[in-house]
Amino acid sequence: MNKIQILFLCSRNKWRSLTAEKIFNGRNGHEVRSAGTEENARIRVTEGHIRWADLIFVMEKKHARRVRDKFAAELGSKTMICLDIPDEYTFMDEDLVEILESRVSDYIDI
Repeated sequence: MNKIQILFLCSRNKWRSLTAEKIFNGRNGHEVRSAGTEENARIRVTEGHIRWADLIFVMEKKHARRVRDKFAAELGSKTMICLDIPDEYTFMDEDLVEILESRVSDYIDI
């Protein structure tokens, strides 16, 4: 199994993407980071994050749009997948973990 560098993005990097980073980092050797697309994000996504990632998961379509608008050059032909997870969960919420595991497993071995 190839190790994949995976980036999870949400708005503020406090609940959804941070939960994803915590539950998936190191699984099957994958390296996982997370960031947010908004100015006030805990960790704000940079071109470095985009360049580093082999695969990018965003929680909502607006996150994909922001990444495409701001980092088109770095994005190139990288795969970006929208998980369609609304901003209605808290950090490590059991339902959020279940949804993340189900949706992400459609794309990679976790």
